[in-house]
Amino acid sequence: MSLGPFGRTLAAMITPFTDAGRLDLDGAQRLATRLVDEGGCDGLVLSGTTGESPTTSDAEKEALVRAVVEAVGDRAIITAGVGTSDTRHTVELAQAAEKAGAHGLLVVTPYYSRPPQEAVAEHFRDIADAVGLPVMLYDIPGRTGTRIEPETMLRLAEHPRIAGVKDCAYDLLGSSRVLARTSLAYYSGCEELNLPLYAIGGAGYVSTVANVAGPQMRAVLDAHDRGAGAEAARLHQLAIPLVELMMGSGLPGTVTTKALLNALGAPAGPVRPPLRPAGREVTDGLLAAYETLVSSHAAPRGAAVSGG
Repeated sequence: MSLGPFGRTLAAMITPFTDAGRLDLDGAQRLATRLVDEGGCDGLVLSGTTGESPTTSDAEKEALVRAVVEAVGDRAIITAGVGTSDTRHTVELAQAAEKAGAHGLLVVTPYYSRPPQEAVAEHFRDIADAVGLPVMLYDIPGRTGTRIEPETMLRLAEHPRIAGVKDCAYDLLGSSRVLARTSLAYYSGCEELNLPLYAIGGAGYVSTVANVAGPQMRAVLDAHDRGAGAEAARLHQLAIPLVELMMGSGLPGTVTTKALLNALGAPAGPVRPPLRPAGREVTDGLLAAYETLVSSHAAPRGAAVSGG
């Protein structure tokens, strides 16, 4: 097992809010501690999509980094999401995150304006030039409207501070090409691809589901590292029902994650508009799938598992 520049088993952490909708820094520290000390996470990604970055202010983002680094910064690698559609604003957020103590930066492709590939590359170079931290590129064309093409990745890999990729492009062929020709650390950003990407040389994952099922997500990679391929596949398949409910049910992962965390009594709170909370029926289904997954891991292999 090798630890990538941002860790290996990363949670895309939600941002806890109070019932009144304000940033809950105490809750963020408690959740971060839980994810690192009990949840199998050696890295946390703050202020990503799951962290509701579109609806948190610059000051809130900086305060969140400071609070989480204070809570777990010596026991986990803290990566701060700083991506926006504006290069100047992204540079400002990157510099603020660095001053707040972040260990790395997650930078998403500029969205909505759909810049051409050379402009995309220049955007990422400008961010990396402005800071002294390793940068993880976030390739998620389904949300941004723009792909970081493999040839662009190859050029960006030459920058000394561009160190990794959060891969949500659903293109294992393209990812394989870049993995074969660069030292970029590839992290799966889609739970159903955690094991496949890891098996072809990926560094780990950045997982929304790890907010609630970190040990179960980590167990898949641990089994693979032991050389237990069939066991890794079995554990991967056990997680799919919960993954599908949380990430493929038509609701954003932030909504389903906060619903489940709230049901489990963990720090989460409400989502911010335009997101809306999950209903009781959805929450009950999430809780049942979660309990089935946990009990499946607790039961001896081959034993019948009830519930769910």
